[in-house]
Amino acid sequence: MKFSTFHLFHQFEGQSAKDVYEYQIEVVELLEELGFDGIWAAEHHFRDYGVIPNIFNLLSNLAARTEKLRLGTGIVVLPLHNPIHVAEEAAMVDLLSGGRLEMGIGRGYQSIEFESFGLDLSEARDRFNESLDMILGLWTQDDFEFKGKFYETRHPLTLMPKPAQKPHPPVHIAAVSPETVEIYAARGLPILADPAATFRKIAKAAETWHTTAAANDVDSDSVELVASRSVYVAATNEQAREDQARFEAMFDRSRIFNKASAPIDSKTGEVAKGFEFWQDKYLKGGTVDNDFRWEQLEIIGDPERVISQIRMVQEMGYSNLMCDFGSTRPVPIEEMRKTLKFFAAEVMPAFT
Repeated sequence: MKFSTFHLFHQFEGQSAKDVYEYQIEVVELLEELGFDGIWAAEHHFRDYGVIPNIFNLLSNLAARTEKLRLGTGIVVLPLHNPIHVAEEAAMVDLLSGGRLEMGIGRGYQSIEFESFGLDLSEARDRFNESLDMILGLWTQDDFEFKGKFYETRHPLTLMPKPAQKPHPPVHIAAVSPETVEIYAARGLPILADPAATFRKIAKAAETWHTTAAANDVDSDSVELVASRSVYVAATNEQAREDQARFEAMFDRSRIFNKASAPIDSKTGEVAKGFEFWQDKYLKGGTVDNDFRWEQLEIIGDPERVISQIRMVQEMGYSNLMCDFGSTRPVPIEEMRKTLKFFAAEVMPAFT
């Protein structure tokens, strides 16, 4: 099992964007020191939910500060970008980092982002698929040509520069709906499992991925599926339960679960076409209690319990655990340092 971390770059009350960057950079440098395998940074726009409008700029900075960490986009929202630019910027980061880029991509879902860029959320899936085809083509072919509904090359294009990794950096698809899992498993593209789904649902997603891949003659032996979970380890289960309640008290759910975060079509006021699986997902975020999270959602407890839960996720078919150590709560840097050091000392050695 590989251990990576998720970084939303959420800007809490009283923080400047610069404060957020400095905090997260300090955390990333510690992760390298502690022997984590990689990090994933999230793209968001126009509000303090996350203050990384361009992941590649950030990863270029982190590439110069680290030597071993894999640098992941978690995720690039492809419909918001010109795919040629994405292919170029990703290739440059891959080269600058010595071939350490992990390319997490998705179609997005937040209505405020699509509306602000003048895009129709119902077109997200089609835009995403065209972008994906263009990026893979530009990375792997010279004189590449493409003509789709939304994007085209006006003449044959040869990307300069191309990525360091061959044939291209690993690509991971953010998957929330079962349909998404099946579509990209058929192409042999691994998933980033939904962080808000239960253990049972991510187990089913992995099973569906492997079944679909096999049915389409995809060799999946070396494929790395990524499970994203909220993770916390304490000295005892009792302490972990107490801390979980404290964390919940620190979490302003209205900053995460609201209409701006939901895939709502502004023309109809309803869930956008293609996002039916998300119905009310981001408008009913207040119904998950601590017991539910303890049993069905989070990797949390004392070292023995956490190790057991990670083994369970590993047995589902995931080989990379994307750990969210508190992206949506204001954790003082010293507390975060203690949490990461304890996890690295008490949990990670069980998987070496």
